[in-house]
Amino acid sequence: MLTPSQQMSERPAAGRLHAPLSLEELTQVVTTAVAQQADWWHLLRVPRTQDRWWTRLAAYRDTDVWVLTWLPDQATDFHDHGDSAAAFAVVRGELAEIRADVAGTTTHHLWRPGSVTWLAPGVVHEVTGAGSGLAVSLHAYSPPLTQMTYYNSDISSGLRAVRTVLTEEPEEVGV
Repeated sequence: MLTPSQQMSERPAAGRLHAPLSLEELTQVVTTAVAQQADWWHLLRVPRTQDRWWTRLAAYRDTDVWVLTWLPDQATDFHDHGDSAAAFAVVRGELAEIRADVAGTTTHHLWRPGSVTWLAPGVVHEVTGAGSGLAVSLHAYSPPLTQMTYYNSDISSGLRAVRTVLTEEPEEVGV
């Protein structure tokens, strides 16, 4: 696994020229990164304010991997990951996730340590630190994250995009 200061490198992809990973492969990337936590755990920072903390652990042409920390009640706004598929695993603590469709119908999930889930490109969700202590999660995006669209917080009347940002960071804070 690359450290945040290492340059983007090419990871071999069997029979593909930098094609996005399948959801199954992306889930495996996250599962493998969790198993290698001895390689990245020392990088963690506990935020001293209400701002969340994250850093990129690895960057490849077809995938990037991030570790995020969450204090209780820290949350993202409803967002998608543009053309990127995503997978995430909870390493410590609990995360609550709400997924929403275009009609505003929601599904709620509580993810605990060992939980791994994925999102196809375009899936809209929000994530919140749900436990009483620090939560840690690993996220992978394929292709690497470049764009996120944010949606109105009152989704009961259906999703409405409010802005799109170009980004290289997962789930920006305070939007």
